[in-house]
Amino acid sequence: MAKKEGLIVIDRELCKGCYLCIAACPNKLIIISDELNQMGYYPAEYTEADSRTGDRVCNGCATCALVCPDLAIEVYRE
Repeated sequence: MAKKEGLIVIDRELCKGCYLCIAACPNKLIIISDELNQMGYYPAEYTEADSRTGDRVCNGCATCALVCPDLAIEVYRE
C-alpha cells in the first residue's frame, strides 16, 4: 500500500499566532511566518517540507486542525 500524502492550508488572516499547530505537527511542517497578517499577528505557515530532512512528509493526520482554536487550518488527503 502506498504512503498517503497530505496537504494543509492555513488561512493566515484567521490565524492569531497561538502556535498550537506547530507543537502538534508530528512531522514539523509548520513554522512561524516572517510576515504579519492584517491583525498584526505572525501566523503559522505550512512549509511543505520537513525542516530536518527536506522531505515532504505530511500524511494528512489533521492533528494541526484539531488543535487550532481559530479553525484556520484545512487538511486535504490523497
